[in-house]
Amino acid sequence: MNTLFGHRDNRVPVRDAPTLPPQGTASPQNPLHGPQAQHPPRPPQAPAPAPANEQVATRTDPGGSKLIVGPNIKLRGVEIDDCDTLVVEGRVEATMVSRTIQIAEGGAFSGKVDVDLAEIHGEFKGELTARRKLVVHASGTVSGKIRYGKMQVNEGGVMSGDIGSLEGPTQPLKIGAA
Repeated sequence: MNTLFGHRDNRVPVRDAPTLPPQGTASPQNPLHGPQAQHPPRPPQAPAPAPANEQVATRTDPGGSKLIVGPNIKLRGVEIDDCDTLVVEGRVEATMVSRTIQIAEGGAFSGKVDVDLAEIHGEFKGELTARRKLVVHASGTVSGKIRYGKMQVNEGGVMSGDIGSLEGPTQPLKIGAA
């Protein structure tokens, strides 16, 4: 039986408990109670595939750092550095230099962001630089000074302000309905 934190619970109910040798000694009937006893390794679980209509690079390295600001959480007046992925489900007012920002539907970020990938389902206000790609989903709203390497705005997504490519000239642009 697995517990909350993924550790195996090896306790046996008293009614079914066999007579076991003392802890740390092996026996022919129960070789797993020796000093070298270990739990069998768990096979790695594959991440769930992205829906066919959302082919956005949202996966992060398994060992990468990830900060999730959950719903109903307000994080204000901070600098976020060395965070591979910031997931915003609540409200954040901050300055951030990172790899990826994901703003969930209902989430909001205001401030200054410099990332490789920005994926917006919620609301962004401020200065945003997405060096590789900016994706604004149908529920997303982006406003302010926006710079991007590549941009994808899905139908319904709203962008307004000073918007321009990192490689080309910048000019005020308004996309979508307000």
